[in-house]
Amino acid sequence: MFKIGDVAQRLALNPQTLYFYERIGLIPAPQRTEAGYRLFSQQDVDRLAFITRAKSLGLSLDEIRSILALKDGKSLTCQDVHDRLVSKLDQIETQIQQLQRLHDELRPLIQECRSNFDPAHPDKVCIVLENYPAPL
Repeated sequence: MFKIGDVAQRLALNPQTLYFYERIGLIPAPQRTEAGYRLFSQQDVDRLAFITRAKSLGLSLDEIRSILALKDGKSLTCQDVHDRLVSKLDQIETQIQQLQRLHDELRPLIQECRSNFDPAHPDKVCIVLENYPAPL
């Protein structure tokens, strides 16, 4: 059995994160000592390691909760994981496209700022954004 500080250190998590995961039901309430200290089993640590890994892959806590519910019900199939990961990849690709469009909009504004910047007058008011067309 592991105390919360040990688990937090082992998984590089803040103890408050463990309390939060317990509060929102991602992990079951751990056993407690007579003094009320939480004691985590190896199974709890493994579950927390899974949550940490899934978060590092960009899965939201709701997405992780969904996978854990299937896992807890012993009905988590490779198809379930595949479908969820494909969905996440689609979301990421959409975000990449949105960020690329934003990048492409910002680049010419930065160039215009550079071309308008006058080192002799660093306090000159910038009008680049005033001349920027509003989105349709």
